[in-house]
Amino acid sequence: MIRVVVVDDHPVVRGGLVGWLDAQPDLHVVGEAGDGAEALVQVAELEPDVVLMDLRMPRMDGVTAIVRLAAAHPAVRVLVLTTYDTDADIVRAVEAGATGYLLKDTPLPQLAEAVRAAARGETVLAPPVAARLVSRMRAPAVDAPTARELEVLAGVARGLTNAEIGRQLFIGEATVKTHLLRLFAKLGVDDRTRAVLVAVERGLLPSPGR
Repeated sequence: MIRVVVVDDHPVVRGGLVGWLDAQPDLHVVGEAGDGAEALVQVAELEPDVVLMDLRMPRMDGVTAIVRLAAAHPAVRVLVLTTYDTDADIVRAVEAGATGYLLKDTPLPQLAEAVRAAARGETVLAPPVAARLVSRMRAPAVDAPTARELEVLAGVARGLTNAEIGRQLFIGEATVKTHLLRLFAKLGVDDRTRAVLVAVERGLLPSPGR
């Protein structure tokens, strides 16, 4: 019997997943959670084989939870189930330690089979996700951020506007925007907040408070 914890912040979605999975003869949902913080508590108490994890949730998102689960419970397999298939989301989840990555349009029979595969330690990827990862691997390597680009991003991390960053670095506001756009492309993000988060995760910027 494969023990499963379902993590999703939408009660209706979570309830549907729990009902379907628990109806399978070899799957047993032992717990459910509405965010990553609850998931950590559930896993510590219930010791499941597989965690079905949403990504974007309040309090603690899925990637943060995956990182902590990988550190505290390395034997537990985490299978991401989300509506998001951007390169940044996929790479963050896989790098955090997810065993698989599925989209919420996955047919329920395939989802149940994916849970079984994850329990066996197999990597499970939705076809669109696999295609994105292959394309990313085949793409030419992206240049690392320059020192100037990281100086601009450090200003963003401190909450400065483009104009304030420009004055501090003695460059024009348009140049600041150009540096940020190049950074977005290099980091695989599409906004300032994600750029800072990804840069901190990769060790390009110090963590807040350090």
